[in-house]
Amino acid sequence: MKNLYILVLVLTYFSSPAQNMKTYTYATKGLDTLKLDVYTPENIKPTDSLPVVIWMHGGGFSGGGRNGIDEINIVNAANKNGYIGVSITYRLLRKGTKTGFGCNCSKEDKLFTFNQAVIDFLDATNFIYQNSTMLQVNTTKIIAAGSSSGAETALHAAFMRRFFIPDLTTYKDITFAGVIGFASAFLDIDSLTIDNAIPIALTHGTEDGAVPYGSAPHQNCQPKKPGYMMLHGSKTITEKLDTLEASYFLNIVKNGTHDAANVHPEDLDAIFYFLNKTVLENEVIQTKKYTLPKPTTY
Repeated sequence: MKNLYILVLVLTYFSSPAQNMKTYTYATKGLDTLKLDVYTPENIKPTDSLPVVIWMHGGGFSGGGRNGIDEINIVNAANKNGYIGVSITYRLLRKGTKTGFGCNCSKEDKLFTFNQAVIDFLDATNFIYQNSTMLQVNTTKIIAAGSSSGAETALHAAFMRRFFIPDLTTYKDITFAGVIGFASAFLDIDSLTIDNAIPIALTHGTEDGAVPYGSAPHQNCQPKKPGYMMLHGSKTITEKLDTLEASYFLNIVKNGTHDAANVHPEDLDAIFYFLNKTVLENEVIQTKKYTLPKPTTY
């Protein structure tokens, strides 16, 4: 059974719509040339203007890439549901550092890393926005999405950009219509308000020791550690959305660890159904789903 599961993942990976993918450079920063891959549905018409999912991979700001299995799964699901899928690279500022993004990485370094990742995410979004006609993107239907560090960045870009970027002139036209997050959290739950609430689809393991499911220190760091920093995860976010009577979908992986950050194709149909109903049809939906952890195969 496990071998069959691996085979399905391999077939999913190699059935990616490469013939409909184009790569663009959205920014050059120092030695980093930042690129994004745009995946377009096969049946797109010349007059279409489609919603778009902009995806940032996970990896603790030190690893990962824009064309892994998770990335192929999300853009395939996006195309299947009539969305354009975009997968981006960004600066991995903790790569090669002694402290990584853990408890010995200072809070100041963590905040700077968040800051620069948010800027990269917004720069990629701005590229999509500025080239929306060529890319056939509906700029009123942009979904910020990611896994783990990428999901944290998507949430901060959607709800806390002014905290990280006081002068938002460059990004003044950018709005997000929704968020997808796998194992996601952000710094200030009070930054989520009735004025900026948008539909959010979250997947999280209840026993995640890296990114808290509720409100807890990042990486379970002790208060005396340099990297001690409180984060608010999916449970806290959806509780806040409950009080705001705003839309959310929460896939609760019971007893799941940080492996719940992995993107499995069978979980995506429910997420895109939620987005179609809330983002495209303006319905208000609040849904919680309980699942069990899946085998770790990658």
